[in-house]
Amino acid sequence: MSEKQYLVDALSIEESWRIFRIMAEFVEAIETLSKIKNGVTIFGSARVGADDPYYKKAEYLARRLAENGFSVITGGGPGIMEAANKGAAAAGGQSVGMNIRLPYEQKPNPYANTVIEYKYFFIRKVMFVKYAVAYVILPGGFGTMDELFEALTLIQTKRIKGFPVILMGSEYWQGLMGWMKDTMLGNDRIEPCDLEIIRIIDDPDEVVKHIKKFVIL
Repeated sequence: MSEKQYLVDALSIEESWRIFRIMAEFVEAIETLSKIKNGVTIFGSARVGADDPYYKKAEYLARRLAENGFSVITGGGPGIMEAANKGAAAAGGQSVGMNIRLPYEQKPNPYANTVIEYKYFFIRKVMFVKYAVAYVILPGGFGTMDELFEALTLIQTKRIKGFPVILMGSEYWQGLMGWMKDTMLGNDRIEPCDLEIIRIIDDPDEVVKHIKKFVIL
């Protein structure tokens, strides 16, 4: 066998084994998260500190959700994710951190009482959606936008049952919402009902009240 053919065969075997690693990650996540009830997934920037107003708002929101019988799910990292895990844990609730292994940026926060480590982004994204009864999106970057539009696309195309998608921080989101209305809707790229999937609510207590309209606890 030539060296080139040996390398081709080795790469083929590696690709085949990757399937089993993906399956194992799915199985571990499902076994863990199937025990989580009424999960509200909270997203937001990893780059804010404990003195940031949105950190404080996320912490308070998560505490109120836990006090009202919801579990809180985050990406398990710092910033808004840390705040949400911290608030849920302080209230004695289920505080889930689904951390993604990244070489430089994300380290798990210490406040999640249920922790899952992921290698594959796409598996983590499936789990965020599968075990959520609502999404709450605070100001964030590319990752936050990715999760927001993933949920909107799945709900719009009816690939999943619709659930509340709430944006907190009207001053942060108003530019995006204006662009979607004026440009996307204005050019017939989306329907008016698509924008109705999204609600902007700044008050954490009002967020909890809104979610409770859709969930039987």
